[in-house]
Amino acid sequence: MRTLLVILGAAIGAPARFAIDQYIRKFTDKPYGIFLVNIVGSFVFGLTINSAQNTYALFAIGFAGAFTTWSTFMMDFFLAYELKKYKEAAINLGASIAFGLLAAFLGMSLT
Repeated sequence: MRTLLVILGAAIGAPARFAIDQYIRKFTDKPYGIFLVNIVGSFVFGLTINSAQNTYALFAIGFAGAFTTWSTFMMDFFLAYELKKYKEAAINLGASIAFGLLAAFLGMSLT
């Protein structure tokens, strides 16, 4: 049963990430979409960390696991660095870590 919940959450999370990122990239070439989904995913993960196993499987492992993306975040960071946009790369890295931790903390604090 838990495996099916993970699959269901991932089936919703991955397309949601893609849709949000594609929508935001229509307006900017900056990685704001990936930033947003990673922060929201951190919040969802923190919010469900102490939930029942099935809720955790659906929302934290399935949805947030597929919704967030380390690989795209790293690629955006790497491309900014390669293009010598050092300030942009540093802001993305620092803000992602700081706001991600804050979002996870706030999610955990609400439960």
